Amino acid sequence: MAKIPSLLSIRPRSLSSKVFLLAAIVTFAITLYTFSSSYSFRISDWSSIFSQQRQLTPCPPEQWSSGRWVYSPTSDLVNLTRPEQALSLAGFEGCAADREYHWHLGTDHEEAWNRFPKVSSYKWLPSSHCDVRPLNAAAMVKDMVENGGWLLMGDSITEGHFFSLSCLLYPHVRATPNYTENPYFDRAWQQQLFLSPSSPIIPEITLPEGFSIENTPLASFRRVDFLLNGTQMNTIYHSSAFSIEPTDLDSQDSGSPYTKAESVFGDEAFWSLSPSEYMPTFLDSPPDANYGTLVVSTAGHWTTNTLHAFRDEDAGEEAGYGIHNVLAFFKVAMRTWATEVQDAITEYRINGGKRPKQVVVRAYLPGHENCHNIFEPTETITPWANLWYNWPWIPDFNTAFQELLSSSEFPDIHYLPIDRPGRLRPDAHAAGDCLHLISGAGVIEGWSHYIWHFITRELKQKDSSPTTRH
Repeated sequence: MAKIPSLLSIRPRSLSSKVFLLAAIVTFAITLYTFSSSYSFRISDWSSIFSQQRQLTPCPPEQWSSGRWVYSPTSDLVNLTRPEQALSLAGFEGCAADREYHWHLGTDHEEAWNRFPKVSSYKWLPSSHCDVRPLNAAAMVKDMVENGGWLLMGDSITEGHFFSLSCLLYPHVRATPNYTENPYFDRAWQQQLFLSPSSPIIPEITLPEGFSIENTPLASFRRVDFLLNGTQMNTIYHSSAFSIEPTDLDSQDSGSPYTKAESVFGDEAFWSLSPSEYMPTFLDSPPDANYGTLVVSTAGHWTTNTLHAFRDEDAGEEAGYGIHNVLAFFKVAMRTWATEVQDAITEYRINGGKRPKQVVVRAYLPGHENCHNIFEPTETITPWANLWYNWPWIPDFNTAFQELLSSSEFPDIHYLPIDRPGRLRPDAHAAGDCLHLISGAGVIEGWSHYIWHFITRELKQKDSSPTTRH
């Protein structure tokens, strides 16, 4: 083997040469570490960290979603024989979060291991009109430190998003709490990712003033099923802003006024927080917080079981037992939410806040019927054969949310209709149900990929355009 001269054996004579040599050594060492990683689609191009000025073709969410899944295996493994092999099949070096670890990776039921490695072997290829940089953990971490991290608010689907993010960004992040050591923490407990003090990219990051590697979170998740708390939901239900015409409920006499229930909720458990509780956290400054993007998604718990006041047995299954009334309520409630969130950001700026603050609403993804008997992506969205839960109506909730946020009233809240890639992946669900998704199949990772692109490319281009809505 040819002997490679040591960089350290070179003796530069000038100060500038020494500085240059030191930079070269650091870059070489980091590059060697990066390209030795097994996560080929995540840490595929270290140089992208240092090419932030390159202008890319705009890729709005509709263009991102109009692509297709392509078979692109990253491992020669032909079958799964140990749970930890799912990490390498997905291209992960590990996962920082540990709550329901094997469930999130889809390895909790050995009888379902036959879907590996195929389920981890597809890559989303967006429209040819899109020019999106590769998903790159080091670049994402750098952006999240320097320009603001992510605060994820939503139900268990969003918790899955947080878990996936902890895998994408590993080993550059550590997670709290430790559910292995403290299994008594429930799902309502705040989960967080912090910059790992052992990450090799720390020398390349410019830490914001007050930022603490130990105490300032890069990303956090809070369980919030409706984006509002229960008191707010009941207040809206009983307010004059929301009403139900007698003819909307077949079970009531059309000649008599509709009598509202005492509470909009039934007996099903739910988790809730008010924007007045989480917006101050989102808008806070280091060392306590350093968020730039609030990522939210909701629709899964807007059912006639959870919101039992709208349950109408006489309406029947075809009408979702009164689901159209839930949708009407959703429209009013989300306007309340959007107004409160936008007002908080506006006040932040009026009071001198300078750091970027934006909100992205990810379209909610319904489940799939018969998902455990399908082992590859579909080319088209499969029509419903049954009317399970509120799944067939979730597109209506998504449309209502998108129409609301298209208004100039909410310049800092952006709707992302990026649900189509997931709707083409009935094979990517958890082993125990057909709603939740496993990490590593590419669906959830695609959410992170596009959100990262959107906030670092699309929004920056909008902000620099003379036609921006701000």
